Amino acid sequence: MTSKLEQKETPQANGAMLPIVPGDCLERGQRAEPADFLGPDGTGVEVVVLESRANAKGVREEDALLENGSQSNESDDTSTDRGPEPASPLKETSFSIGLQVLFPFLLAGFGTVAAGMVLDIVQHWDVFKYVTEVFILVPALLGLKGNLEMTLASRLSTAANIGQMDTPKELWKMITGNMALIQVQATVVGFLASIAAVVFGWIPDGHFSIDHAVLLCASSVATAFIASLVLGMIMIGVIIGSRKMGINPDNVATPIAASLGDLITLALLSGISWGLYKELESKAYVNPLVCAFFISLLPIWIVIAKRNSATREVLYSGWEPVIIAMAISSVGGLILDRTVSDPNFAGMAVFTPVINGVGGNLVAVQASRISTYLHMAGVPGDSPETAPRKCPSPCSTFFSSDVNSRSARVLFLLVVPGHLVFLYTISSMQGGHTTLTLIFIVFYMTAALLQVLILLYIADWMVHWMWGRDLDPDNFSIPYLTALGDLIGTGLLALSFHILWLIGDRDSDVGD
Repeated sequence: MTSKLEQKETPQANGAMLPIVPGDCLERGQRAEPADFLGPDGTGVEVVVLESRANAKGVREEDALLENGSQSNESDDTSTDRGPEPASPLKETSFSIGLQVLFPFLLAGFGTVAAGMVLDIVQHWDVFKYVTEVFILVPALLGLKGNLEMTLASRLSTAANIGQMDTPKELWKMITGNMALIQVQATVVGFLASIAAVVFGWIPDGHFSIDHAVLLCASSVATAFIASLVLGMIMIGVIIGSRKMGINPDNVATPIAASLGDLITLALLSGISWGLYKELESKAYVNPLVCAFFISLLPIWIVIAKRNSATREVLYSGWEPVIIAMAISSVGGLILDRTVSDPNFAGMAVFTPVINGVGGNLVAVQASRISTYLHMAGVPGDSPETAPRKCPSPCSTFFSSDVNSRSARVLFLLVVPGHLVFLYTISSMQGGHTTLTLIFIVFYMTAALLQVLILLYIADWMVHWMWGRDLDPDNFSIPYLTALGDLIGTGLLALSFHILWLIGDRDSDVGD
């Protein structure tokens, strides 16, 4: 030791700040002895213990997502001053991840199958025939489930896992603030989606109708508002119930958000647009009144969301991802509109919600899990261990030993068996205009696998990149990922149908 003791402080994994004597640094995980804290004259050296923000959030729950044995639980027991911490869920294996994800994944898939069957029926209604821009609204409003409900599910899952919903007061605060927030976002995004549908519908044909524009606005805003209200309440119940049952909400919340989301949203859009279309001739004033009513409620939801500290920041900063995601999904809707409007590809309608829903559900689960993993290690942008990956390799995303790579493999392996079940269900219900031949299944599965592969890889990069830029991935990543899922899925499916038609797959009856 030198004659003049120089002390430094270094953060430990458990949030303590301990002095370090130059030249006598301890190895990571080594237990300090009493003699290590004696000054040159034998007197004691003051030890300052500070609780970090990560520890305040319940850092011990990191064990739920870390490899077995990666941290020692015994070392956490050395502190006797620490208050009670939230109970940690069990460490997850590939089997436990798959088991927890499987049921909600299948439930969500059957929801998308039902939505596809509904779209296959309503595409022949007058409102879809004469106001074809409604097709552009379909991916945008179905994607709103990914933009809002899945983001809500991810945000509340993280809050539940780190102990921010353990008391009735905290729970009520999270519920009221988040419900008001998604009503604001749903109304605004629904209105913007209708504008995008009008623009995208006008550009190719050069035809504009003010009555149809108001119809699209009223249908979109009403559908977005009602669907978000219903699905938001369902999400809150699912997260609270899964937490009480000892199930990781990240594994079940986002798929269940989509299980009824597509069906409810598409049914509402079809019914509301059909009803408003019928009123155009005799009661043209109904459409602008409906639109004005839902927009007039905006100030109420804004005030409630602003008064809640948990949602105030998202109210100001959370618009960019949902608006850009809506624009991306609208491009997918334009592809759907131009494809389904061609009688040769009418059968594509029943499969579009399925492939888009499955891809969006799986990537939302992965993004929510990675985000929770990072939140357990600290706060956005603070921890060097969670620095963004500039260019992750596919091997590190799918074949490394960490738990996020393990979950990526599990989710990717669910694609083929899941889609086979959904295709069989569609075929048995005689949905669509396409016979399931071997060549059709090969093209469809190739599109589905490629879609999910791309999405999981992008999620690995995007969540870490946002974390390193001080952005909360719970609020920003899922809207982009689900919107990309809609665009990639619709594009690949349309390409598959075009190839099948060009090579003359007569047995599949594409175009009948």
